[in-house]
Amino acid sequence: MRNVVVLPREKVLRDPVQNYIHVTHQVILDLINTSEFQRLRRIKQLGASAFTFHGAEHSRFTHSLGVYEITRQICNNFQRNYPTQTPGDGLWDDNERIVALCAALLHDIGHGPNSHTFEHIFNTDHEAITRAILTSPDTEVNHVLKEVSDTFPEEVASVIGKTYPNPQVVQMISSQIDADRMDYLLRDAYHTGTKYGMFDLTRILRVMRPYKNGIAFESDGMHAVEDYIVCRFQMYQQVYFHPVSRSMEVILDHLLHRAKYLYEHGQMNGSQTPTLLVPFLENDFTLKDYLKLDDGTLTTYFTLWRDYSDDILRDLASRFLDRRPFKSARFTQETRDLIPELQRLIEEAGYDPTYYTAINDSYDLPYDAYDPSSREPKTQIELMEQDGTLRELSTVSPIVAAITGKSSGDERFFFPREMIHPTELQLFEPLYQKFQSYLHNDSLIDPRKN
Repeated sequence: MRNVVVLPREKVLRDPVQNYIHVTHQVILDLINTSEFQRLRRIKQLGASAFTFHGAEHSRFTHSLGVYEITRQICNNFQRNYPTQTPGDGLWDDNERIVALCAALLHDIGHGPNSHTFEHIFNTDHEAITRAILTSPDTEVNHVLKEVSDTFPEEVASVIGKTYPNPQVVQMISSQIDADRMDYLLRDAYHTGTKYGMFDLTRILRVMRPYKNGIAFESDGMHAVEDYIVCRFQMYQQVYFHPVSRSMEVILDHLLHRAKYLYEHGQMNGSQTPTLLVPFLENDFTLKDYLKLDDGTLTTYFTLWRDYSDDILRDLASRFLDRRPFKSARFTQETRDLIPELQRLIEEAGYDPTYYTAINDSYDLPYDAYDPSSREPKTQIELMEQDGTLRELSTVSPIVAAITGKSSGDERFFFPREMIHPTELQLFEPLYQKFQSYLHNDSLIDPRKN
Protein backbone atom coordinates (compact mmCIF):
# COMPACT_ATOMS: atom_id res chain seq x y z
CA MET A 1 0.00 0.00 0.00
CA ARG A 2 1.43 3.36 -1.02
CA ASN A 3 1.32 6.33 1.32
CA VAL A 4 0.72 9.27 -1.04
CA VAL A 5 0.28 12.64 0.67
CA VAL A 6 -1.30 15.50 -1.27
CA LEU A 7 -0.16 19.01 -0.37
CA PRO A 8 -2.85 21.15 1.27
CA ARG A 9 -2.11 23.81 -1.35
CA GLU A 10 -0.51 23.27 -4.75
CA LYS A 11 2.94 24.76 -5.24
CA VAL A 12 3.94 26.21 -8.59
CA LEU A 13 7.42 26.92 -9.96
CA ARG A 14 7.91 29.40 -12.79
CA ASP A 15 9.51 27.88 -15.89
CA PRO A 16 10.43 29.60 -19.19
CA VAL A 17 9.47 26.55 -21.27
CA GLN A 18 6.59 24.87 -19.43
CA ASN A 19 5.29 28.14 -17.94
CA TYR A 20 4.40 26.60 -14.57
CA ILE A 21 5.60 23.42 -12.88
CA HIS A 22 2.70 22.23 -10.69
CA VAL A 23 3.63 20.30 -7.54
CA THR A 24 0.71 18.66 -5.75
CA HIS A 25 2.36 15.76 -3.87
CA GLN A 26 4.55 15.96 -0.79
CA VAL A 27 6.93 13.30 -2.13
CA ILE A 28 7.69 15.40 -5.24
CA LEU A 29 8.44 18.49 -3.15
CA ASP A 30 10.63 16.46 -0.81
CA LEU A 31 12.54 14.88 -3.73
CA ILE A 32 13.22 18.30 -5.24
CA ASN A 33 14.72 19.39 -1.91
CA THR A 34 17.13 16.44 -1.59
CA SER A 35 20.84 17.12 -1.92
CA GLU A 36 21.12 14.63 -4.79
CA PHE A 37 18.48 16.45 -6.84
CA GLN A 38 19.82 19.91 -5.99
CA ARG A 39 23.21 18.77 -7.36
CA LEU A 40 21.61 18.84 -10.82
CA ARG A 41 21.51 22.65 -10.62
CA ARG A 42 25.30 22.52 -10.98
CA ILE A 43 25.37 20.37 -14.13
CA LYS A 44 24.69 21.91 -17.54
CA GLN A 45 22.12 20.13 -19.66
CA LEU A 46 24.06 20.60 -22.91
CA GLY A 47 27.63 20.45 -21.61
CA ALA A 48 30.09 21.67 -24.24
CA SER A 49 27.30 22.98 -26.48
CA ALA A 50 27.25 26.07 -24.25
CA PHE A 51 30.53 27.03 -25.95
CA THR A 52 28.65 27.16 -29.27
CA PHE A 53 25.27 28.50 -28.17
CA HIS A 54 25.97 31.00 -25.43
CA GLY A 55 22.41 30.90 -24.09
CA ALA A 56 22.60 27.17 -23.37
CA GLU A 57 23.41 27.58 -19.69
CA HIS A 58 20.35 25.64 -18.50
CA SER A 59 20.82 22.75 -16.10
CA ARG A 60 19.71 19.16 -15.73
CA PHE A 61 17.71 20.41 -12.75
CA THR A 62 15.43 22.56 -14.93
CA HIS A 63 15.10 19.79 -17.54
CA SER A 64 14.13 17.23 -14.90
CA LEU A 65 11.39 19.52 -13.61
CA GLY A 66 10.16 19.94 -17.19
CA VAL A 67 9.97 16.18 -17.75
CA TYR A 68 8.01 15.86 -14.52
CA GLU A 69 5.55 18.56 -15.64
CA ILE A 70 4.93 16.97 -19.06
CA THR A 71 4.39 13.60 -17.38
CA ARG A 72 1.92 15.21 -14.96
CA GLN A 73 -0.02 16.61 -17.92
CA ILE A 74 -0.05 13.20 -19.62
CA CYS A 75 -1.42 11.60 -16.45
CA ASN A 76 -4.11 14.28 -16.20
CA ASN A 77 -5.16 13.72 -19.81
CA PHE A 78 -5.27 9.95 -19.38
CA GLN A 79 -7.24 10.12 -16.14
CA ARG A 80 -9.75 12.62 -17.54
CA ASN A 81 -10.32 10.94 -20.91
CA TYR A 82 -9.22 7.29 -20.61
CA PRO A 83 -9.78 6.09 -17.02
CA THR A 84 -9.78 2.34 -16.52
CA GLN A 85 -13.20 0.71 -16.17
CA THR A 86 -12.25 -2.89 -15.60
CA PRO A 87 -8.89 -4.52 -14.77
CA GLY A 88 -6.86 -5.24 -17.88
CA ASP A 89 -8.90 -3.04 -20.22
CA GLY A 90 -5.76 -1.19 -21.38
CA LEU A 91 -6.93 2.17 -20.09
CA TRP A 92 -5.24 4.37 -17.46
CA ASP A 93 -5.07 3.33 -13.81
CA ASP A 94 -4.35 6.55 -11.89
CA ASN A 95 -2.71 4.55 -9.11
CA GLU A 96 0.28 4.55 -11.47
CA ARG A 97 0.52 8.35 -11.40
CA ILE A 98 2.92 8.69 -8.47
CA VAL A 99 5.47 6.18 -9.76
CA ALA A 100 5.37 7.84 -13.19
CA LEU A 101 5.87 11.32 -11.69
CA CYS A 102 8.77 10.24 -9.48
CA ALA A 103 10.48 8.39 -12.33
CA ALA A 104 10.08 11.45 -14.57
CA LEU A 105 11.54 13.77 -11.97
CA LEU A 106 14.48 11.48 -11.15
CA HIS A 107 15.30 10.03 -14.58
CA ASP A 108 18.53 12.10 -14.94
CA ILE A 109 19.67 12.21 -11.32
CA GLY A 110 22.66 9.99 -12.05
CA HIS A 111 24.22 12.30 -14.64
CA GLY A 112 27.67 13.66 -13.92
CA PRO A 113 29.54 16.68 -15.23
CA ASN A 114 30.03 16.61 -19.01
CA SER A 115 28.31 13.29 -18.66
CA HIS A 116 29.00 11.45 -21.91
CA THR A 117 32.68 12.41 -22.13
CA PHE A 118 33.19 11.60 -18.44
CA GLU A 119 31.49 8.21 -18.86
CA HIS A 120 33.68 7.33 -21.83
CA ILE A 121 36.91 7.98 -19.93
CA PHE A 122 36.05 6.69 -16.47
CA ASN A 123 33.67 3.85 -17.39
CA THR A 124 30.71 5.18 -15.43
CA ASP A 125 27.07 4.56 -16.36
CA HIS A 126 24.63 7.34 -15.48
CA GLU A 127 21.58 5.07 -15.75
CA ALA A 128 23.08 2.51 -13.36
CA ILE A 129 24.07 5.33 -11.02
CA THR A 130 20.54 6.74 -11.22
CA ARG A 131 19.14 3.40 -10.07
CA ALA A 132 21.78 3.24 -7.32
CA ILE A 133 20.81 6.70 -6.03
CA LEU A 134 17.18 5.58 -5.87
CA THR A 135 17.84 2.28 -4.12
CA SER A 136 20.83 3.01 -1.87
CA PRO A 137 19.88 3.41 1.82
CA ASP A 138 22.58 6.09 2.08
CA THR A 139 20.81 8.70 -0.08
CA GLU A 140 18.20 11.29 0.82
CA VAL A 141 16.27 10.33 -2.31
CA ASN A 142 15.92 6.76 -1.08
CA HIS A 143 14.65 7.90 2.32
CA VAL A 144 12.01 10.11 0.68
CA LEU A 145 10.85 7.37 -1.66
CA LYS A 146 10.56 4.91 1.22
CA GLU A 147 8.03 7.22 2.85
CA VAL A 148 5.67 6.10 0.07
CA SER A 149 6.37 2.40 0.65
CA ASP A 150 9.29 0.11 1.41
CA THR A 151 9.30 -1.20 -2.17
CA PHE A 152 8.71 2.15 -3.87
CA PRO A 153 12.42 2.97 -4.55
CA GLU A 154 12.76 -0.29 -6.49
CA GLU A 155 9.52 0.40 -8.37
CA VAL A 156 10.72 3.81 -9.52
CA ALA A 157 14.13 2.37 -10.41
CA SER A 158 12.44 -0.31 -12.52
CA VAL A 159 10.67 2.37 -14.60
CA ILE A 160 14.04 3.94 -15.37
CA GLY A 161 15.48 0.47 -16.00
CA LYS A 162 12.54 -0.22 -18.37
CA THR A 163 11.45 -3.35 -16.46
CA TYR A 164 8.35 -1.92 -14.78
CA PRO A 165 5.34 -4.14 -15.66
CA ASN A 166 3.12 -1.33 -16.99
CA PRO A 167 4.39 -0.31 -20.46
CA GLN A 168 2.35 2.89 -20.38
CA VAL A 169 4.45 4.20 -17.50
CA VAL A 170 7.74 3.13 -19.11
CA GLN A 171 6.84 4.72 -22.45
CA MET A 172 5.95 8.03 -20.79
CA ILE A 173 9.62 8.29 -19.75
CA SER A 174 11.41 6.29 -22.45
CA SER A 175 10.06 5.75 -25.96
CA GLN A 176 10.29 7.32 -29.39
CA ILE A 177 8.17 10.24 -28.23
CA ASP A 178 8.34 10.60 -24.46
CA ALA A 179 8.30 13.33 -21.81
CA ASP A 180 12.12 13.35 -21.66
CA ARG A 181 12.62 13.96 -25.38
CA MET A 182 9.78 16.44 -25.66
CA ASP A 183 11.12 18.60 -22.84
CA TYR A 184 14.76 18.57 -23.88
CA LEU A 185 13.94 19.42 -27.49
CA LEU A 186 11.80 22.39 -26.51
CA ARG A 187 14.12 23.49 -23.72
CA ASP A 188 17.28 23.17 -25.79
CA ALA A 189 15.64 24.99 -28.70
CA TYR A 190 14.57 27.80 -26.37
CA HIS A 191 17.99 28.27 -24.79
CA THR A 192 19.99 27.90 -28.00
CA GLY A 193 17.66 30.20 -29.95
CA THR A 194 17.02 27.56 -32.62
CA LYS A 195 13.37 28.05 -33.53
CA TYR A 196 13.16 24.98 -35.77
CA GLY A 197 13.35 22.90 -32.60
CA MET A 198 9.87 24.02 -31.60
CA PHE A 199 6.85 21.75 -32.08
CA ASP A 200 3.22 21.73 -30.89
CA LEU A 201 3.49 20.05 -27.49
CA THR A 202 -0.11 20.90 -26.55
CA ARG A 203 -1.47 19.11 -29.61
CA ILE A 204 0.72 16.05 -29.11
CA LEU A 205 -0.38 15.69 -25.49
CA ARG A 206 -3.97 16.08 -26.61
CA VAL A 207 -3.77 13.15 -29.07
CA MET A 208 -1.82 10.79 -26.79
CA ARG A 209 -3.81 7.88 -25.44
CA PRO A 210 -3.10 4.69 -23.49
CA TYR A 211 -3.74 1.22 -24.80
CA LYS A 212 -2.89 -2.25 -23.56
CA ASN A 213 0.67 -2.32 -24.93
CA GLY A 214 1.65 1.23 -24.10
CA ILE A 215 0.89 4.63 -25.63
CA ALA A 216 -0.51 5.49 -29.06
CA PHE A 217 -1.56 8.69 -30.84
CA GLU A 218 -4.92 9.45 -32.42
CA SER A 219 -4.55 9.40 -36.19
CA ASP A 220 -5.87 12.93 -36.65
CA GLY A 221 -2.85 14.15 -34.67
CA MET A 222 -0.38 12.68 -37.17
CA HIS A 223 0.91 16.03 -38.40
CA ALA A 224 1.84 17.21 -34.90
CA VAL A 225 3.77 13.98 -34.31
CA GLU A 226 5.34 14.26 -37.76
CA ASP A 227 6.48 17.81 -36.93
CA TYR A 228 8.08 16.53 -33.70
CA ILE A 229 10.10 13.97 -35.67
CA VAL A 230 11.34 16.61 -38.12
CA CYS A 231 12.21 19.00 -35.27
CA ARG A 232 14.16 16.25 -33.57
CA PHE A 233 16.06 15.59 -36.78
CA GLN A 234 16.90 19.28 -37.19
CA MET A 235 18.06 19.68 -33.58
CA TYR A 236 20.53 16.84 -33.99
CA GLN A 237 21.92 18.30 -37.19
CA GLN A 238 22.12 21.93 -36.06
CA VAL A 239 22.71 21.72 -32.30
CA TYR A 240 23.72 18.36 -30.86
CA PHE A 241 26.22 17.54 -33.62
CA HIS A 242 27.57 21.05 -34.19
CA PRO A 243 31.28 20.83 -35.14
CA VAL A 244 32.37 23.43 -32.57
CA SER A 245 30.59 21.60 -29.74
CA ARG A 246 32.20 18.36 -30.83
CA SER A 247 35.58 20.11 -30.97
CA MET A 248 35.25 21.27 -27.38
CA GLU A 249 34.27 17.75 -26.35
CA VAL A 250 37.41 16.45 -28.10
CA ILE A 251 39.54 18.91 -26.10
CA LEU A 252 37.79 17.89 -22.88
CA ASP A 253 38.33 14.23 -23.69
CA HIS A 254 42.03 14.75 -24.39
CA LEU A 255 42.42 16.93 -21.29
CA LEU A 256 41.00 14.27 -18.99
CA HIS A 257 42.98 11.54 -20.73
CA ARG A 258 46.18 13.54 -20.20
CA ALA A 259 45.36 14.00 -16.51
CA LYS A 260 44.72 10.26 -16.23
CA TYR A 261 48.05 9.48 -17.94
CA LEU A 262 49.98 11.82 -15.64
CA TYR A 263 48.33 10.39 -12.53
CA GLU A 264 49.00 6.80 -13.58
CA HIS A 265 52.67 7.69 -14.19
CA GLY A 266 53.13 9.31 -10.80
CA GLN A 267 53.29 12.87 -12.09
CA MET A 268 50.41 14.24 -10.03
CA ASN A 269 51.53 14.36 -6.42
CA GLY A 270 50.94 16.38 -3.30
CA SER A 271 48.95 19.58 -3.77
CA GLN A 272 48.68 18.85 -7.51
CA THR A 273 46.59 15.74 -6.90
CA PRO A 274 42.95 16.18 -8.05
CA THR A 275 41.60 14.65 -4.85
CA LEU A 276 37.96 14.35 -5.87
CA LEU A 277 38.92 12.67 -9.15
CA VAL A 278 41.33 10.14 -7.63
CA PRO A 279 38.65 7.44 -7.08
CA PHE A 280 37.81 7.66 -10.81
CA LEU A 281 41.43 7.77 -11.90
CA GLU A 282 41.93 4.57 -9.90
CA ASN A 283 38.62 3.07 -11.10
CA ASP A 284 37.53 2.50 -7.51
CA PHE A 285 34.77 4.95 -6.67
CA THR A 286 31.70 4.89 -4.46
CA LEU A 287 28.32 6.52 -4.91
CA LYS A 288 29.37 9.11 -2.34
CA ASP A 289 32.47 9.92 -4.45
CA TYR A 290 30.31 10.33 -7.56
CA LEU A 291 27.84 12.68 -5.91
CA LYS A 292 30.65 15.11 -5.06
CA LEU A 293 31.17 15.80 -8.75
CA ASP A 294 29.57 18.61 -10.73
CA ASP A 295 30.65 21.07 -13.42
CA GLY A 296 32.27 23.31 -10.81
CA THR A 297 34.45 20.46 -9.55
CA LEU A 298 35.98 19.87 -12.95
CA THR A 299 36.26 23.57 -13.76
CA THR A 300 38.21 24.13 -10.53
CA TYR A 301 40.73 21.45 -11.49
CA PHE A 302 41.00 22.79 -15.03
CA THR A 303 41.76 26.24 -13.60
CA LEU A 304 44.48 24.80 -11.39
CA TRP A 305 45.91 22.87 -14.33
CA ARG A 306 46.50 26.15 -16.20
CA ASP A 307 49.63 26.46 -14.04
CA TYR A 308 50.64 22.80 -14.18
CA SER A 309 54.19 21.87 -15.13
CA ASP A 310 53.09 19.57 -17.98
CA ASP A 311 52.90 21.56 -21.21
CA ILE A 312 50.11 19.48 -22.77
CA LEU A 313 47.83 19.49 -19.71
CA ARG A 314 48.40 23.21 -19.21
CA ASP A 315 47.65 24.04 -22.83
CA LEU A 316 44.55 21.83 -23.11
CA ALA A 317 43.11 23.26 -19.89
CA SER A 318 43.54 26.78 -21.26
CA ARG A 319 42.02 25.85 -24.62
CA PHE A 320 38.95 24.44 -22.88
CA LEU A 321 38.43 27.25 -20.38
CA ASP A 322 39.11 30.01 -22.90
CA ARG A 323 37.06 28.43 -25.69
CA ARG A 324 39.78 27.86 -28.24
CA PRO A 325 38.32 24.95 -30.19
CA PHE A 326 40.18 22.75 -32.64
CA LYS A 327 39.32 23.19 -36.30
CA SER A 328 37.94 20.26 -38.25
CA ALA A 329 37.35 18.96 -41.75
CA ARG A 330 34.98 16.34 -43.09
CA PHE A 331 36.44 13.22 -44.60
CA THR A 332 35.11 10.20 -46.48
CA GLN A 333 36.25 6.63 -46.89
CA GLU A 334 38.21 7.81 -49.93
CA THR A 335 40.09 10.53 -48.02
CA ARG A 336 40.50 8.73 -44.67
CA ASP A 337 43.94 7.46 -45.68
CA LEU A 338 45.19 11.06 -45.83
CA ILE A 339 44.90 11.44 -42.06
CA PRO A 340 48.23 9.79 -41.10
CA GLU A 341 50.09 12.27 -43.32
CA LEU A 342 48.22 15.18 -41.74
CA GLN A 343 49.04 13.86 -38.27
CA ARG A 344 52.70 13.68 -39.29
CA LEU A 345 52.63 17.34 -40.37
CA ILE A 346 50.94 18.32 -37.12
CA GLU A 347 53.61 16.49 -35.13
CA GLU A 348 56.32 18.19 -37.19
CA ALA A 349 54.76 21.53 -36.21
CA GLY A 350 55.28 20.61 -32.54
CA TYR A 351 51.94 19.09 -31.52
CA ASP A 352 51.57 15.58 -30.10
CA PRO A 353 48.94 14.03 -32.41
CA THR A 354 47.66 11.84 -29.55
CA TYR A 355 46.33 14.94 -27.81
CA TYR A 356 45.98 17.41 -30.68
CA THR A 357 44.13 15.37 -33.29
CA ALA A 358 41.01 13.26 -33.26
CA ILE A 359 38.61 11.43 -35.51
CA ASN A 360 35.03 12.07 -34.49
CA ASP A 361 31.93 10.79 -36.23
CA SER A 362 28.36 11.80 -35.56
CA TYR A 363 25.20 10.11 -36.65
CA ASP A 364 21.61 10.17 -35.63
CA LEU A 365 18.73 7.80 -36.12
CA PRO A 366 16.05 10.50 -35.98
CA TYR A 367 13.38 7.86 -36.10
CA ASP A 368 14.26 4.34 -34.96
CA ALA A 369 12.74 1.77 -37.31
CA TYR A 370 10.53 -0.82 -35.67
CA ASP A 371 12.43 -3.95 -34.73
CA PRO A 372 10.25 -6.61 -33.08
CA SER A 373 13.34 -8.57 -32.06
CA SER A 374 14.81 -5.63 -30.15
CA ARG A 375 15.04 -5.89 -26.38
CA GLU A 376 14.74 -2.13 -26.09
CA PRO A 377 11.19 -0.99 -25.33
CA LYS A 378 11.56 2.07 -27.56
CA THR A 379 8.56 1.13 -29.64
CA GLN A 380 7.64 2.54 -32.99
CA ILE A 381 5.13 5.37 -32.98
CA GLU A 382 1.63 3.96 -33.38
CA LEU A 383 -1.31 5.90 -34.78
CA MET A 384 -4.71 4.68 -33.62
CA GLU A 385 -7.73 4.86 -35.91
CA GLN A 386 -11.27 5.32 -34.60
CA ASP A 387 -11.89 1.56 -34.66
CA GLY A 388 -8.76 0.90 -32.59
CA THR A 389 -6.62 -0.21 -35.52
CA LEU A 390 -2.94 0.71 -35.12
CA ARG A 391 -0.74 1.93 -37.96
CA GLU A 392 2.97 2.62 -37.62
CA LEU A 393 3.77 6.28 -38.33
CA SER A 394 6.26 5.83 -41.18
CA THR A 395 3.72 3.78 -43.15
CA VAL A 396 1.37 6.79 -43.17
CA SER A 397 3.72 9.79 -43.28
CA PRO A 398 5.92 10.20 -46.38
CA ILE A 399 8.05 12.74 -44.49
CA VAL A 400 8.79 10.35 -41.64
CA ALA A 401 9.27 7.48 -44.09
CA ALA A 402 11.99 9.51 -45.82
CA ILE A 403 14.10 9.68 -42.64
CA THR A 404 13.07 6.41 -40.99
CA GLY A 405 16.13 4.36 -40.16
CA LYS A 406 18.41 6.75 -42.00
CA SER A 407 21.70 7.71 -40.41
CA SER A 408 22.67 11.33 -40.73
CA GLY A 409 25.92 12.91 -39.72
CA ASP A 410 29.53 13.20 -40.76
CA GLU A 411 33.04 12.10 -39.89
CA ARG A 412 35.51 14.83 -39.03
CA PHE A 413 39.23 15.12 -38.47
CA PHE A 414 40.07 17.59 -35.69
CA PHE A 415 43.37 19.46 -35.48
CA PRO A 416 44.88 22.60 -33.90
CA ARG A 417 43.56 25.87 -35.24
CA GLU A 418 47.15 27.05 -35.55
CA MET A 419 47.65 24.75 -38.55
CA ILE A 420 45.48 27.08 -40.68
CA HIS A 421 45.82 30.27 -38.61
CA PRO A 422 49.50 30.11 -37.67
CA THR A 423 51.16 32.28 -35.06
CA GLU A 424 54.72 31.37 -36.15
CA LEU A 425 54.33 31.79 -39.88
CA GLN A 426 57.99 32.33 -40.85
CA LEU A 427 59.33 29.28 -39.03
CA PHE A 428 56.78 26.75 -40.30
CA GLU A 429 55.36 28.49 -43.37
CA PRO A 430 56.11 25.68 -45.89
CA LEU A 431 54.69 23.08 -43.48
CA TYR A 432 51.48 25.07 -42.91
CA GLN A 433 51.06 25.58 -46.63
CA LYS A 434 51.43 21.88 -47.27
CA PHE A 435 48.88 21.07 -44.55
CA GLN A 436 46.41 23.58 -45.95
CA SER A 437 46.71 22.05 -49.43
CA TYR A 438 44.74 19.07 -48.04
CA LEU A 439 41.75 21.26 -47.14
CA HIS A 440 39.01 22.63 -49.35
CA ASN A 441 35.50 23.78 -48.44
CA ASP A 442 35.63 22.27 -44.95
CA SER A 443 36.68 18.87 -46.32
CA LEU A 444 39.83 16.83 -46.78
CA ILE A 445 41.06 16.50 -50.36
CA ASP A 446 44.00 14.78 -51.97
CA PRO A 447 46.10 17.62 -53.47
CA ARG A 448 47.75 15.14 -55.83
CA LYS A 449 44.38 14.63 -57.57
CA ASN A 450 43.42 18.29 -57.80
